[in-house]
Amino acid sequence: MSAAEPVAPPPPLPQASSVPPRPITRPAPTRPTAQRPGTGRPALRRSAPATITQPITRSPLTPPVVDTPRQPVSTLPAPRPSWEVRPVTPDAREIPDTTYVVRPGDTLRGVADRTGAGSEAIARANGLTPPYVIKAGQTLTIPGGRYHLVRSGESGIAIARAYGVEWSRIVEANGLTEPFVLRAGQRIVIPGAATRTATGAPVSSAAERAAAFKLDVDDILTGGEPALATNQAPAKPSPTPSRILPPTAVVAAPTRLRSGFAWPVDGKVVKRFGAGSSGERNDGIKIAVPIGTPIKATADGVVAYVGDGIAALGGLVIVKHGDGWTSVYGHASKLMVQRGQSVKRGQTLALSGQTGFADRPELHFELRRGRQPVDPLSQLPGR
Repeated sequence: MSAAEPVAPPPPLPQASSVPPRPITRPAPTRPTAQRPGTGRPALRRSAPATITQPITRSPLTPPVVDTPRQPVSTLPAPRPSWEVRPVTPDAREIPDTTYVVRPGDTLRGVADRTGAGSEAIARANGLTPPYVIKAGQTLTIPGGRYHLVRSGESGIAIARAYGVEWSRIVEANGLTEPFVLRAGQRIVIPGAATRTATGAPVSSAAERAAAFKLDVDDILTGGEPALATNQAPAKPSPTPSRILPPTAVVAAPTRLRSGFAWPVDGKVVKRFGAGSSGERNDGIKIAVPIGTPIKATADGVVAYVGDGIAALGGLVIVKHGDGWTSVYGHASKLMVQRGQSVKRGQTLALSGQTGFADRPELHFELRRGRQPVDPLSQLPGR
């Protein structure tokens, strides 16, 4: 009997192509290992895509998927954001429910200073409207609560972090509206703690409170600007990235939207706005483009944020356009503008990448009207 002929080994599976490393200016964000606990925030404000937990069945002949390392994000030299530069001491005063009889010469601000409550809260409790005229002998209801006295340069994000409370809850508790800029001397209500430790106890230490706070796009839009000092005016936008505004400067947003919206990149929409098949919510669209594709401003505006403070979105630029409109550009590899810079429609803001939790080289693009995400495809021109 003759021996069996040897069988040639199968050809090796193709190897993943290597990508030349990019200059590193800061470490890449890592994907958290634990899911964010429920905090009562509406799902509408989530900007991070949910991860896939369903296992994928593959054929024995299918090559294994190589997990591409997360890209670093390259940025221009700039100071840290205001909520990191100007920390907040959580020294709110607990004020009981009470009443106050207006004295001759009193003003609403003076009554707030006497009672320790916020003037806006007193106005809401008594149905007062601008110019908030009060009369001697009038009895005012003073609403109780924890009131934080805002100091110059403090931002809403820093205040929320100091107390371990979601900034959106503070916005709602105080009825804050556009443009969401606090002022020094203002007293705002701090609602009860939103999160607890693993044992169920309320968060107490500064580190626990900071860890309990999770930054999102809505926080940056409504709580990212520092409080205006007395007689301080917002800073005028800069036409170039060479003029760097200090983190204590308040950026003056445009008042009017001066054009329609243009596509930020030319690519295929690989994920649409709204709820996905697995139940996650996408506040924008995902557009597949090669790494290094210029990301263009969708309309004229002023840059409100540049950085990688939201881990899921990686390199991030946020632009305010006026009339309450804002655009958001995520997963960028290189950021080419500065906070407070004025930009024109079609101007390059960044280069695309695969940063944050991007599944592929792509752009995460959002449009918002006020605090409400809007389907970009309903505003962009057809193609």
